[in-house]
Amino acid sequence: MRILFIGGNGTISAFASRLAVERGHDLTLLNRGTSSRRAPIDGAESLVGDAEDVDSVRAAIGSRDFDVVVNWRSFHPSQVESDVALFEGRTGQYVYISSASAYAKPVAALPITESTALRNPFWEYSRNKIASEDVLVRAFRDRGFPVTIVRPSHTYDEQAVPLPGGWTMIDRARRGKPVVVHGDGTSLWTMTHSRDFAPAFVGLLGQPAAIGEAVQITSDEAMPWNQIHASLAAAAGVEPEYVHIASASLVAAIPEWSGPLLGDQAHSVIFDNTKVKRLVPGWAATTPFSAGAREIVAWHDANPASARVDDALDAKLDALVERVRASAD
Repeated sequence: MRILFIGGNGTISAFASRLAVERGHDLTLLNRGTSSRRAPIDGAESLVGDAEDVDSVRAAIGSRDFDVVVNWRSFHPSQVESDVALFEGRTGQYVYISSASAYAKPVAALPITESTALRNPFWEYSRNKIASEDVLVRAFRDRGFPVTIVRPSHTYDEQAVPLPGGWTMIDRARRGKPVVVHGDGTSLWTMTHSRDFAPAFVGLLGQPAAIGEAVQITSDEAMPWNQIHASLAAAAGVEPEYVHIASASLVAAIPEWSGPLLGDQAHSVIFDNTKVKRLVPGWAATTPFSAGAREIVAWHDANPASARVDDALDAKLDALVERVRASAD
């Protein structure tokens, strides 16, 4: 197939790009041309364009059409409206990367399926994903625009530390500082390695049965946050002290965590992957997070320039820990 990935070299997409090429597809990647920690995708054509500027995308692709177009970097409904206008009649399938954070929080019933209600008053990012889905569903229902909506959950690779605070948390553990865990650490969460995401995703491309559908792709492994932190600490070779702090208190001190915590990670999630397994027979996520955690720590240890510590965040966490300890005395 002739496939266009707008983006395609990021945390969630790089494995999918490599797999698409390995399977013999004619892959074109459209990126801004800025530097990336990830190596270029061998065997893919590269175009320079800005996903948030439709004129830039139009100029980059010229008169070409594609069997599949995937936009990995669409965050606002206005971008989706521009894509519909640009690609209608020029692709057999348009794949929109939404987010499992769009599901209503707290979740009314588990497991989460594709029919779970969409609503997130806590996070603008999620609300924009919902609004973008609405644009695409209308285009499909009104004019048959060939959309497939994919909802990943927390997808990571070896270069991404999937914790609030990122590498700063690992660094705190190694320096003997308390590691802060939101809530009581018992809410369930799902981590999906992008290496596992890729075969399910690429398997949906060009599938007539996926047109007009929303499909979530996640691991079947659900773990409490205490276990997630412990897996990363074990990979880092330490046994830190953990301090549990209510999510609302964390957000009061660190406002930028409001959306991801209150709108997503503070709530238990378990996903039902029946639909994607029906569409892509034989697919299953096979990377346990304990193995992924070892890859993350090993990669950052081998690339110390990427093991960045946020000193301002570190100081805020110190102050929160002291406040919690003082209130317990």
